[in-house]
Amino acid sequence: MRIIAVAVLTVIGAVSAWLQHDAPGRSAEPRTEFIASNPPSGLPTALTTGQHLHWSDCTSPPTARTGYDCATMKAPLDYRKPDGRTIDVALIRRKATGPNARRIGSLVLNFGGPGVSGVSGLPEFLNQYEPLLDRYDLVSFDPRGVGATIPVRCGKTADDTGYDSAEACAEHSGTLLPYIGTSHTARDLELMRYLLGDEQLHYFGVSYGTALGAVYAHLYPSHVGRLVLEASVDPTEDLDEKQVSQVKAVQAAFDRFAAHCAARIRHCPTGDGPEEAARRMARLADRLEKKPAPAGAGGSLDADDLAYAVSDYLDRGTDGWAPLAKALTALIDRNDGRPLSKGADDVGSADRAATPRDSSRAALVAITCADSSLRPSLERFDRDEARIKAASPVFGAAWSTGVYLCYDWPFDGERATLQVNADGAAPVLVVGGTGDPNTPYPGARHMARALGDGVGVLLTAQEEGHGTYPQNRCVAEKVDHYLRTGRTPAPGTVCRGSVS
Repeated sequence: MRIIAVAVLTVIGAVSAWLQHDAPGRSAEPRTEFIASNPPSGLPTALTTGQHLHWSDCTSPPTARTGYDCATMKAPLDYRKPDGRTIDVALIRRKATGPNARRIGSLVLNFGGPGVSGVSGLPEFLNQYEPLLDRYDLVSFDPRGVGATIPVRCGKTADDTGYDSAEACAEHSGTLLPYIGTSHTARDLELMRYLLGDEQLHYFGVSYGTALGAVYAHLYPSHVGRLVLEASVDPTEDLDEKQVSQVKAVQAAFDRFAAHCAARIRHCPTGDGPEEAARRMARLADRLEKKPAPAGAGGSLDADDLAYAVSDYLDRGTDGWAPLAKALTALIDRNDGRPLSKGADDVGSADRAATPRDSSRAALVAITCADSSLRPSLERFDRDEARIKAASPVFGAAWSTGVYLCYDWPFDGERATLQVNADGAAPVLVVGGTGDPNTPYPGARHMARALGDGVGVLLTAQEEGHGTYPQNRCVAEKVDHYLRTGRTPAPGTVCRGSVS
């Protein structure tokens, strides 16, 4: 969930008929036998009782996947004008393996971002959730602004996933930008719940996905089923406060790595501890600022790239520490930026809250700025930039540019902070890791409290890295038990791991 200026893709074309149709040559599955009785209110019948999800094989590149079904859901572009223009929301499903009699329903997954494609993410991360297939259909989707769902385009070409400027976003995607924020996608989740045939939404959100799940719970507390919010964001912080909290957390994670490196790794590239590590990293950043290191395939690695690449390794927890030491050694001793620039793609466990390869930098900016109403003055820019730099000697300079993210965004954002209170909802399980460098642990505590008394239930994992499910066995057991039975662990439960 790193906030950096970045970007994407194409604008949707003409809107087709209300009801979905399968692509030519594909055999559609008959209408599902699971029918929900409580359609979303305020929508035309053509989108609710008159619409059915027609699942068929995912045969079209780039989402061709054996064993998965794909479908398209029609939703209003603007929920305030439900009879107006519609959009296509892309869905993917892995059907439950257990008998219908034991099937609980669908478990909708969001893998983070914002800007991450669920259509690509479900096949990539299926191994993490496969044990739940005995009770759930696993379902994911491309949120608004991402992938095949009204993708945001902020680059020079339709296929450009880079971010040029807010002006480019407005030029290429201006008609869409007011309608891609988290609250709009949460309303899509409610329509999705009904069309999937579920009386309540069962949901697993990771990182940014916790914001989406919590906003859904606020909007539809009576329809909350079993919700897991893993590696939770902090709903009480505005965009700039998140920057400061995150840079402090990633610096703390780096300091723990540096202490481990000094004690356990021979010829440690960061020296004899955190203070020496900060000095060496400062010298390295200065060197790369003057002359970036070659990084393979014609690319290079500069000072900001160094900071972001190191944070990617830290996201992987202790699995990333030995490879990070090796990559830093290659960079420091041989000016070889290739191992570090490859980042955490080749690091240790895949069982982490990681970003799938099909993610949109433009969507990250667009959704963030649609959500956040923060448009600081120039004086606040200077103050916040200085605060971020002071908070982290290793990462502060790179992170400080994030204060300008929404500076000249062409539309107002929705709120300064998330509105997540969900009084009356069923218990929601909030999972936080004490060593998370990306979504700092206090955010999980604040999320559990903000959801409301008796709603937010906090499960703490003493773990390094971004995300704790399923690599922490204790967390996996308690999350899976909750998803199978609806019973949460006792409030305040702590799972031990790599952080004492």
